[in-house]
Amino acid sequence: MKAHHKTLRPDEAEKRNLLKQQKPHVYEKIMKYEEKVSRGESIAILQFQYDYTCNFKCEHCSVKRFQGKKDGRFFTIADVKELSRQADEMGLAHIVITGGEPLVFPDFDDIVAAIDPEKFYITSDTNGWFLDDERARHLKSIGVDKIQLSLDSLSDTDHDSFRHKHGSHERALRAIDAAQKAGLNIIIQTVATKQRVRSGEFIDFLEFLNGKGVGVFVTYAKPVGSWEGNFDVLVDKSDMDHVRELEKKHNVFTHLTPGYGLNLGCIAVKRMVSITKYGDVMPCPYIHTSIGNFFEEPLKDIIARGLKIKHFGKFVDTCLIAEDRNFIDRYVVNKIYGKPLPVPYREVFTDDDFIGE
Repeated sequence: MKAHHKTLRPDEAEKRNLLKQQKPHVYEKIMKYEEKVSRGESIAILQFQYDYTCNFKCEHCSVKRFQGKKDGRFFTIADVKELSRQADEMGLAHIVITGGEPLVFPDFDDIVAAIDPEKFYITSDTNGWFLDDERARHLKSIGVDKIQLSLDSLSDTDHDSFRHKHGSHERALRAIDAAQKAGLNIIIQTVATKQRVRSGEFIDFLEFLNGKGVGVFVTYAKPVGSWEGNFDVLVDKSDMDHVRELEKKHNVFTHLTPGYGLNLGCIAVKRMVSITKYGDVMPCPYIHTSIGNFFEEPLKDIIARGLKIKHFGKFVDTCLIAEDRNFIDRYVVNKIYGKPLPVPYREVFTDDDFIGE
């Protein structure tokens, strides 16, 4: 696995020093990241889809076809503890609790305790609806480190329409203030479509949030979930280059932005995996193929298998599921669309897709 070394950004260095004081075990694991990458190992964030319950019906929802009752085993708190144990032994350091909407989960506090804040940097995704001052202080007190809040426009009408929830824009802005007052790290996750990425609104959006001291994480539009087959919203390489230029002027970043001093390109498996409610491990939240099931084999074996698939084990300087139409057409449209999700990896990839010994 190839990585390109980059100088640590000043904000990263500052956060790393703070982490050393507050979570020394997590800090020690992160300090070994470069060594792990040099050995061809993953340093994956675990994007943990504990449940799919949600109070929104967002226009672009990527987990739409995962929602609803499904037979079979699903995560319990005991399983979360085992996931934490295995991930810690692998030297992984960051877990994102997602869904659905995590702040509607009745056992959210139990999930955080089972992960163990002493062992992991813990982020929670949220749409902000339930994140007021009291809830933000509580999240901080139980060991949540960071909030990743969804916001998709400065216009309350546009955001509320996109999220299909009247009043969601107002509550998202309230959530930003609440998180900051509680001492939680917070970033905004926003969807960038072909139509939006070069717009004046997008620049205004970045400037407004940066003015509040908040960084913006750009999620490129993907043709999955509710947007299955919607190729008009996809960005191209020139759009991605445009965002890279914006990174020089604004606190904005994508999953392709170098982090921890390492440029890994596409982070699928190398820097992130998604774990479904039912134990399936996917290369990322948007590539809906299972490279193995946590309830059937060790996490380390599943991730090692994923790294043997050339699309994930080799350096790829693009987002496969947002920009690479060859990958999208060949693997997603032809082999994933229309099937129960996630599709087993052997139904998606052939022997030719694996890295030779």
